[in-house]
Amino acid sequence: MNYDIKDTKLAHKGALRIEWARNNMPVLALIARRFEKERPLKGLKIAACLHVTTETGVLMEVLKSGGAELFLCASNPLSTQDDVAGSLAKNLKIAVFAIKGEDTVTYYRHLKSVLAAKPDITMDDGADLVSTIHQAKPSEFANIKGGTEETTTGVCGYGWCGRGVSMRAKGMAARVVVVEVDPLRALEATMDGYEAMTIKEAAKLGDVFVTVTGDINVIRKEHFLAMKDGAIVANSGHFNVEIDIPALEKLSKSKKCIRDFVDEYILRDGRKIYLLGEGRLINLAAAEGHPAQVMDMSFANQALSAEYIVRKHREMKRQVYKVPEDIDKNIAALKLKSMGIQVDVLTAEQKKYLSSWEMGT
Repeated sequence: MNYDIKDTKLAHKGALRIEWARNNMPVLALIARRFEKERPLKGLKIAACLHVTTETGVLMEVLKSGGAELFLCASNPLSTQDDVAGSLAKNLKIAVFAIKGEDTVTYYRHLKSVLAAKPDITMDDGADLVSTIHQAKPSEFANIKGGTEETTTGVCGYGWCGRGVSMRAKGMAARVVVVEVDPLRALEATMDGYEAMTIKEAAKLGDVFVTVTGDINVIRKEHFLAMKDGAIVANSGHFNVEIDIPALEKLSKSKKCIRDFVDEYILRDGRKIYLLGEGRLINLAAAEGHPAQVMDMSFANQALSAEYIVRKHREMKRQVYKVPEDIDKNIAALKLKSMGIQVDVLTAEQKKYLSSWEMGT
């Protein structure tokens, strides 16, 4: 088996940390139990480009229990947990291509390594695999049945990530300003009790900036020039392109790593701007990402969507599909079951009323 990781000697530590995550992912445990019996992925190759974390380790266990042969690379150069990569390669015999801190050349070589397996299904977090495939000759990947993609990027930006950042910052008594381009989301932010304004205005006021848009150059040269001395800039969107780091480099007379995951840039007028985690998504670059309880449901979606592709790919057209509502409802039901929670069901009379118009008031 081929792989490219930092060190298999880290496998024992990784296995223990994966075990901890597994204990907090009851939905995937229920799916794994069924997959072990039914083996819905038997004989299939799955190429996955995901953050190589403990939670991803649990997903890999579930997919393997379903019979899949797995090939895994990182979806961000700084998000890999090397002990997890070691455990997956050594203990689960998964072809892992991921090293924390890998350079751009290595990153894309790893992408190509998993695609060289000629997968039947792809799994993405950030669309790197699917975009690489679409830049190649279609004939090279004719056997692909389908792929899954999950990215929730979307404070600059008031998508799901922006809402979470805003809520947590408000909970710590921060004055929260939301920057948006969508008037509906800006209005929602305002109705949620935050200030909404342009990035040009916000650049003068902010002490901490967090981009969560999924777009490019949200914070640019003119915004750095307007910032306070000591401003902290971070990104929790998927790629580091949200912050125009080359522009910051050009504006600075010096740069140094002042502590782990913190680079200090000194501008020509002496002001300092601090960039966290090299502009990579900060929750994974400098910490361990989402808790296992959250990723339990997210990765349940990945696992069940892969199973859906296997069953339905002959009926599917070459287009983007939303995850079927039945899968989302199934995951919600499994989560409630794992928590010991029961919910009501509609009576026949209630179902009839909701589907009709005759009764009136």
